[in-house]
Amino acid sequence: MTERPTLHWRRELAREVAAVAEGTMSADHTSFLGSYSPSFLDAVDAALAAFEAEVRGLGGATDSEVLAAVERVVQALNEVNREESGGAIDTDEREQLCLFIDEVLTDRGIDVGELAAREGVERYAITDRWRRW
Repeated sequence: MTERPTLHWRRELAREVAAVAEGTMSADHTSFLGSYSPSFLDAVDAALAAFEAEVRGLGGATDSEVLAAVERVVQALNEVNREESGGAIDTDEREQLCLFIDEVLTDRGIDVGELAAREGVERYAITDRWRRW
C-alpha cells in the first residue's frame, strides 16, 4: 500500500517538534514546524483517503472513470490549498501528491503511462488540467 505524503509530513513535523524541545534544533532551522497546521494535514488526508477509497472501487474502469477520480482528488486538493490556513501545496508537496496519485492508480492495476499516452500527456501530467497548486 502506498503511503500518503501526509504521513511523511506528520513524522517530520513530530521529529522537528521533538528536536526543538530537546534543544538540538533551532525553530529557525525547521522545514515542517510552522508549515503545516493540523487542520491542513487533516484536510489533505481526507482528500487522499476519499481518492484511495474511490480507486479501490473502480474495478474495470474506463479511462474517463479513472480520470474523473483523478479530477475529484485534484479539485479537493485545490480547495484545501485555497481555503485551509496553516499550510500550502508548493513544489515539494506537489511532486509528492502527484507521485501518490500515480502510485495509488498503479497499485490498483491501472497503467498510468498508457492512460496518459491515450490522453496525449506525459505520465506525471495527468493532474495538470485541473491542478491549481
